[in-house]
Amino acid sequence: MFNLLKKIFGSAPKQDLSLLIKEGAFLVDVRSAMEFAGGHAKGSVNIPLDTIPSQLAKFKGKKNIIVFCRSGNRSSQAKMYLDQQGFTNVVNGGTWQDVKSFVG
Repeated sequence: MFNLLKKIFGSAPKQDLSLLIKEGAFLVDVRSAMEFAGGHAKGSVNIPLDTIPSQLAKFKGKKNIIVFCRSGNRSSQAKMYLDQQGFTNVVNGGTWQDVKSFVG
């Protein structure tokens, strides 16, 4: 049961994140615009969690999607919502600092 919950809500292992980023994953920071302005991972786009339902078109056609935030909580919610919308290629990247460490 724990492994299932971790798979649903937990963040991706670091080696998986690194590979997905190298392959050009769509990097989505789901924090607020103000948080994003205070610092973000290079190449990421800001789509705050509460705006995702109106921004689904931006996710279509992407090979891999990595969502992330301050702590991993909002990104787990974003992943769950996107999964429910039929996106099967979404990974919870955890914190924006984790993602930033792979992109510079």
